[in-house]
Amino acid sequence: MGIISWIILGLFAGGIAKTLLPGRSPGGLFATTLTGVAGAFVGGWLSARFLDRPVEEDFFDLYTWGAAIAGSLVLLIAYRSLAGNSRD
Repeated sequence: MGIISWIILGLFAGGIAKTLLPGRSPGGLFATTLTGVAGAFVGGWLSARFLDRPVEEDFFDLYTWGAAIAGSLVLLIAYRSLAGNSRD
């Protein structure tokens, strides 16, 4: 997959992670989007490194999507716990 595919995958993964983990996110839509893109990269790396499941070249691979969403969830939880709620 190319960099554009990873960015698109990250945008969708960030949106899905935000849907699965509702509530207020500090930073709004832009920060959630960046978290999704970074989560896609982190999830893919963790999957290849520790689960011995390298990221496939196919954009529609279920494991690639699962790793991207899981990475986005982890980063979104970490971001919320570190940044707190900036809208108070």
